[in-house]
Amino acid sequence: MNVMMDKFLNDQQDPKAVEKVYTRLVDLLTTGEEIIYIATQKKPLVNILPDCVALTNKRVLFFTPANLGLSIKFIDFVWKDIVDVFIKEEIIGAIFTVKTTNQAEMGVDYLPKVQARKLYQYAQGRKEEERELRRQRELEEKRAESGSFNFDHAATTPQPAAPAPEPVTAAPSIAAAPPVQEEPKRDELTEKLKKLRTLFDQGLISQDEYNAKKLELLSDL
Repeated sequence: MNVMMDKFLNDQQDPKAVEKVYTRLVDLLTTGEEIIYIATQKKPLVNILPDCVALTNKRVLFFTPANLGLSIKFIDFVWKDIVDVFIKEEIIGAIFTVKTTNQAEMGVDYLPKVQARKLYQYAQGRKEEERELRRQRELEEKRAESGSFNFDHAATTPQPAAPAPEPVTAAPSIAAAPPVQEEPKRDELTEKLKKLRTLFDQGLISQDEYNAKKLELLSDL
């Protein structure tokens, strides 16, 4: 057995199952991807073709033997798409399950409890890291959208032209108002005209004298 696989046999994993998964997994690794842990199913009584779960620093992979063990199928989920992980310990073994952003669920039952706990511990830590990275990405996207909006708004919105300065003109000179002539008191003139009429009515003055004196009084207006 490959010496590189020994570190995945510390928790009573099935050596043959680990060997099959490891051989297949090495061919699937991308640049910078490393295998973290491999857990193997242990069914009661018959455990000929166990399912397996492998964790890398980039993905969770579920392996299922097919064609009577001649081939092996796998389903993988990248960490950024995993929103939650679960572990349920039963009388015989435990169930490890992951839930994705599109509400899909995948799990393996009859895992030895020690292996299921190791999967859960690492997955929880990795999930928290992805949650923080997701939050940072969302903040950066919001900042980028906000900055783009402000820039575009400033570039496309016409700015009002500055008002032209008003010409400075000298204050108009105020002509001196002509002196107001004081009008004769109307009450005094009325009294004089009444007295003049009384003299005429009493025959004390002639028509000519009355007219001449009336014109004299009125000429003072």
